[in-house]
Amino acid sequence: MKYTEYNIDELVQIFDGPAAWFFIFVPKDTSLDIKKGFGDRSRGWGSLPVEVTVGETIWRTSIFYDRKEEKYMLPLKASVRKAENIIEGKRITILIEIII
Repeated sequence: MKYTEYNIDELVQIFDGPAAWFFIFVPKDTSLDIKKGFGDRSRGWGSLPVEVTVGETIWRTSIFYDRKEEKYMLPLKASVRKAENIIEGKRITILIEIII
């Protein structure tokens, strides 16, 4: 069941490491709202299941809470990036729906 949705407009970032991956940070105020409303239902690594829409692409994944940044992170898988022409530094608008 879908409970709440959030429209977000943020820059795509890349996590440099042994296995680089692309993500966006959910803004801090939105992250706080999500954590207050759904944090008690989080799973491993503080994750919450979500359905995400970017352009014409819709998929299910999880957002993960980053304690250092005090924000949720949304990983962007390669197939989505390719379908929507998403690159590092691009500003994208997404719809996140919390599904618990």
